[in-house]
Amino acid sequence: MIASTSAIGVVGGGTMGVGIAYVFAAAGWRTTVVEPNPQRAHDMSVILGTAAEQGITRGKLSKAQASAITHSVERVGSIAELANGLDLVVESVPEKMDLKLAVLGEIEQRRPLLIATNTSALSVDALSGAIGDRHRFFGMHFFNPVWSLPLVEIIRGASTSDDTIAEAVRIATEIGKQTVTVRDTPGFATSRLDLIASLEAMRMLEDGVATAEDIDRAMVVAYRHPIGPLRLSDIVGLDIRLDIARHLGVALGDRYRPPRILEDMVAAGRLGQKSGRGFFGWPEVGEAIP
Repeated sequence: MIASTSAIGVVGGGTMGVGIAYVFAAAGWRTTVVEPNPQRAHDMSVILGTAAEQGITRGKLSKAQASAITHSVERVGSIAELANGLDLVVESVPEKMDLKLAVLGEIEQRRPLLIATNTSALSVDALSGAIGDRHRFFGMHFFNPVWSLPLVEIIRGASTSDDTIAEAVRIATEIGKQTVTVRDTPGFATSRLDLIASLEAMRMLEDGVATAEDIDRAMVVAYRHPIGPLRLSDIVGLDIRLDIARHLGVALGDRYRPPRILEDMVAAGRLGQKSGRGFFGWPEVGEAIP
């Protein structure tokens, strides 16, 4: 079992990495984020501070937890700067197989007890090729915004040990999450369900069925989803949606083929919340946290 002075490394200070750092820091873990880009590192600090303040306002965080989030999350510029032997390192870089393999290979050199990939679609078994001891490697799929959504999908690779899965579930529970455990299959469970709804909403918009606002309102009001599929796609990142759709389209067939509207928006740089414009307009970094 991991001791009470648990320590985690998060590789990648983008949208998901920031959220992962937030929930672990709030749970008392010593948290280090690897982010080489100075602007993204600055944005990460702004987002963590704003989210912590809003957490206090909403009664979700104590002042001690907020202080841990804003003052105790350390940022380093490279994986080589991570401490050796951390309890857990979570890779959270973009959904590119070659990039993730390279990053995971570097992570293994730091000899953490457990290594997880935060992927929503890529094969855990394929990614395990970068890991020598595959028994301690697994998928840990968080959902955006990480501080709000209570689920973590635990993905078992062919070589992942029972002890690793048990510890992964324990860790997720410790940071306040509920879990589902699935085997390594394209799209796992949640990505297949989520993406098919989002792609259909995009096709409806493309076909002029209704406005983006009304399509999302239909899902929120009629089916009690907390957020509509188009707004959620903006938050996830339309470039990420496109990468996943292309991957699942090859693996699972045409029902996951990306619609033209998604391809065109990504080509135009309309990536959603992180670019300020997607299916909806978004405020500047730090002005609002979902």
